[in-house]
Amino acid sequence: MDNRINEEQFSSKGEVTGVRPGSEVAGASQNKANKPVVRTVSKEEADLKLINRPKAKNVTPLASQKLTPKDIPEFEDTPERRETLALRKKRHLNRKLREFGIFSGYLTPSFVGVAVFFILPLGMLLFTSFQTSPTNHTFVGLRNYERVLTNEAFLDASWNTLTFALISVPLAVVLALLIAMLLNSGLPGKSLFRSFLLNPMMVPVASVVLIWQVFFSYNGVINGIAEKIFDSPEKIDWLKSSYAQVVIMLLFLWKNLGYNMVLFLAALNSIPHEILESAEMDGAGPVKRFFAIKLHYLSPTIFFVGIMSLINSFKIFREVYLLTGDYPFDNLYMLQHFMNNAFTHLDYSKLSAGAIVMCIVMVIIVGGLFFAESKFDKDVEE
Repeated sequence: MDNRINEEQFSSKGEVTGVRPGSEVAGASQNKANKPVVRTVSKEEADLKLINRPKAKNVTPLASQKLTPKDIPEFEDTPERRETLALRKKRHLNRKLREFGIFSGYLTPSFVGVAVFFILPLGMLLFTSFQTSPTNHTFVGLRNYERVLTNEAFLDASWNTLTFALISVPLAVVLALLIAMLLNSGLPGKSLFRSFLLNPMMVPVASVVLIWQVFFSYNGVINGIAEKIFDSPEKIDWLKSSYAQVVIMLLFLWKNLGYNMVLFLAALNSIPHEILESAEMDGAGPVKRFFAIKLHYLSPTIFFVGIMSLINSFKIFREVYLLTGDYPFDNLYMLQHFMNNAFTHLDYSKLSAGAIVMCIVMVIIVGGLFFAESKFDKDVEE
């Protein structure tokens, strides 16, 4: 039997003569022969095909056409259907009431506390500021505010408080950030230095005041050291001189730097190291990395530390009062001294007006800080 295939059989099968079936050359020739021809279609032809496309089978008539109000089925209004709809509405209402009850149960204790201890006293304070006195409810308009804003003691206290805040708050933020960056850079003995800064947070206010009296009194440690070093018999009563506010600023910084430093250390450790390493490999120096990368991640912490330092600067009255009493030296007379003395003299109307003015100023300052922080974040993101 002759198993050989002649040339006519090869040509009838469409194979190339002399090429073994299944080889690479044969496969390539078959793919070339079976490759479809690509033809460009105009936009009009494509739209026409889309319009005249065959409709899908085994679907409802509504699936292939637009719905109209007539196509919406109307259900028969039967008592059973009305009962079903009423039951659904009742279940929906019960679910909403249950969710509202849970929400109110969690929120009510906090709301009651804020209302009793903040909103209600503020309303009573505002009401008293327009009266002659708490016992005499005669409406006097803005006379109490005029008394406060023209009072020399109130103006001096406001200026001293503003000066103290403008100097001490930026120092508390900047120094805490510098110390945190120093400790984050691998400084030897940083644990001891960190403990030294955190110790004032655990010391009571009375003990802090006692330490400052020992150091800065007329016969204190500072005058004794200065007398031995400079051989000067003249002593300075630090808390009754022009340096009194500087002494209180040192006390404020020593008391608050540790807390601010901890916040900045946590923020510095949360910065992705990959970004810093990439910037360093690209040739960015330490200053460039700080302003371009670190400052972006530190901005929320800087804002928070600034707000907390501002609030703490208004609480410095405790230390000043324990150091100097009701009537300290001129540049240590703060707003809280004015409030305390007005309360002692039972001048509640003037006290209420001064408290409202102080509250308005604080709201403006904090609102300005929030606005500046939002603008800064927006500029950084853009």
